[in-house]
Amino acid sequence: MFARAWTRPLRTLWNSQSLHRAHYSMASSADNVAPIESNGAKRQYETPLRSEEESRGSYRFKNKRMKNGHAVGSQILKTNGSTEEVLLEDVTALIKKFSLEREGKGKDVSTKLPEKLSEIEVTIKELSSTGDGLGFQEGSDSDQVYAVPFTAPGDTVTAKIFKHFEKEKYSMADFVKVSKPSPHRDDSLVKCPYFSQCSGCQFQMLPYDYQLAHKKSIVERAYKNFSNLPPELIPAIGDTIGSPLQYGYRTKLTPHFDGPPDSRRSDGRNGIKRTFKEVPPIGFMKKGTRITMDIEDCPIGTDAVRAGNKRERKRVIDTLSSYHKGATILLRENTQRIPKSSYDPALPKDDPDAIDEDLGSYIHRKTCVTDPNARTTEYIDDFQFINPAGSFFQNNNSILPPFTSYIRSHILPSHPHKITHLIDAYSGSGLFTITLSSLFTTSLGIDVSSSSIKSATENAALNNLTPSQARFLAADASKLFAEIRTPPAETVVMLDPPRKGCDESFLRQLVQYGPARVVYVSCNVHTQARDVGVLVGGMKGVDGGFGTGVGCYEIESVRGFDFFPQTGHVEGVAVLRRKEGNEGVGEGAAVENGGLVQPLLG
Repeated sequence: MFARAWTRPLRTLWNSQSLHRAHYSMASSADNVAPIESNGAKRQYETPLRSEEESRGSYRFKNKRMKNGHAVGSQILKTNGSTEEVLLEDVTALIKKFSLEREGKGKDVSTKLPEKLSEIEVTIKELSSTGDGLGFQEGSDSDQVYAVPFTAPGDTVTAKIFKHFEKEKYSMADFVKVSKPSPHRDDSLVKCPYFSQCSGCQFQMLPYDYQLAHKKSIVERAYKNFSNLPPELIPAIGDTIGSPLQYGYRTKLTPHFDGPPDSRRSDGRNGIKRTFKEVPPIGFMKKGTRITMDIEDCPIGTDAVRAGNKRERKRVIDTLSSYHKGATILLRENTQRIPKSSYDPALPKDDPDAIDEDLGSYIHRKTCVTDPNARTTEYIDDFQFINPAGSFFQNNNSILPPFTSYIRSHILPSHPHKITHLIDAYSGSGLFTITLSSLFTTSLGIDVSSSSIKSATENAALNNLTPSQARFLAADASKLFAEIRTPPAETVVMLDPPRKGCDESFLRQLVQYGPARVVYVSCNVHTQARDVGVLVGGMKGVDGGFGTGVGCYEIESVRGFDFFPQTGHVEGVAVLRRKEGNEGVGEGAAVENGGLVQPLLG
């Protein structure tokens, strides 16, 4: 999901010093956040000391944010695209391959499992779509699969088991050491002293070409396992487009620290204020645990963000006595564009930590902003975007120019056409609406967040777009088609939903509306594959113009973009075209919306 300026409150050092512990927002480690207490739930008068809380919860705690995915209660959507579901598909496929290799050997498979917390030798067979290595125990004929992070196919490693899933036939284990390295492994590539412990990166020991090839396989498996489409309806997946920067690319980081060891979650309700007796670890989560590691530097952050991290760590230490709970530190890059003609490198900078980058005609002065209510500026080619520092905007600016260029070159068909309208669902602060607007007569961005729409409207004006060229509307995406007035045969719908993907109501309306093309960008290729499968394979009980339950679209292309090098994350871009023979619901038709029927044309 991109350019979303929705404003979930970011509890930072600036706006509150009475905070719950927050979590590191890196794409690859965000799943490791601990469960959040519900305000409405019954709670004990006094909760346990934080120092006595379990350092490792169930592996399944990683999937809390996907727990209430759109597949829950749906008869159409069959998966939530959760880490657990994705891992299980890979495990099942590996066990099947293992069984085929053992056919005819006439030996029973052992069912005895090693004790928890014991260390075993594991030979890694492949990388999962979650970024963990999958393998079998050395010297055992068991088909139990072991998921071990920070490993590569061909590695033999020592792993420490912490969780068995006997029914699913896999176990989770911590990486201890490499016993025999894989030919794919090159530890000289590792640039971070915390790698193999911090949950942020998984692939620093792998050459970048290998990472990109693996991410292509993630997209391939997503469509194989979650689209519910026959192979002939899925085109060859394109090569993953790499990031121009493999390190120093993250424009936002959010390190955190926990409350005093003697604090309790109930302190706030009981009016108790604790104090720190020593400086707590300030950083990110240790892989697979709720333990915060002290991390002085993060090499995937931009130079400005890394300088800001150093400055903020010192400030926290110097003012530690004023804090009574844990907190999150916001580190967000801001860019000032200075024309070369007015740039004088001899002049002192307002921020001594500012980083100047020479881009030919301009100097980009990069600084780090820590106030979530301040506004930060980003440039994508000549497009300018200003958003609240604490809001969402894509965190790898280096890949945004080739990414938006790719969307521009694929959103319209290569042959003559009559498409003149763009609908940008989940538009956020206007990334796609604004960068694509010159291709269309009208562009409409829709988002559920009114603050996002405010930012998008301001960004459109900032880029000299009139309301007739790009306008924005605050509305729930599941009800957006009540506002559509453009003929479907002349319209492209751009989708960029959250990780959960599109819900059933939205997909039903989209099928009934029947735009000429759909471009679907996703930060979760598994829910993307699920939703594309509905559009291509058909939706039960819905007639999109080709008969009830019959698919209306064909996949023109699918490929990944590597927004987060060194991690197991990949963005997906799918381009769909409406099947020939029926141009859609047509002018004057209606789309069912929450029990109401709204005309598409005024």
